[in-house]
Amino acid sequence: MGGHGSDHLYRATLAWDGSDGSTGGGYTAYTRDHEAAVPPATEPFALSADPHFRGDATRANPEQLLVLAASSCQLLSFLHVAATARLDVLDYTDDAEGLMPADSRPMRITRITLRPRVLVAADSDVSRFEELMHEAHESCFIANSLTTEIVLEPTVEIAPKEQTA
Repeated sequence: MGGHGSDHLYRATLAWDGSDGSTGGGYTAYTRDHEAAVPPATEPFALSADPHFRGDATRANPEQLLVLAASSCQLLSFLHVAATARLDVLDYTDDAEGLMPADSRPMRITRITLRPRVLVAADSDVSRFEELMHEAHESCFIANSLTTEIVLEPTVEIAPKEQTA
């Protein structure tokens, strides 16, 4: 997936301010809300903590972003290997989740489960589907960066042939 000749550097910026309550008032006093951006993308996005840690449930939290990063990377890796293998992918969705056990010390996400549902063109040969999904996982930069167990539960569907009049 791309050249390997030079290092790749990824930037992220964030900003928090205590105008709605600083840490001086203790654990319950400060806001968890903050703004983040990933330049050169121009749109910032709103983040908070998980509601269990006094965050705002209407904002994304870092744990969700970690699960999303693993899911997005698997998608991009799979599209790459599918295109190389000439498998015509029409649609790909995932309903991923990360598990952070309450008794895990230190607290960490111990497992991310990805559930990609892939729709391929009519007459597709799906005999290598599982192999391609595994190949994509092996080349996923995010999965390779984590010690978290990543479980794949993929399903493939073949699109119906177009009905002719």
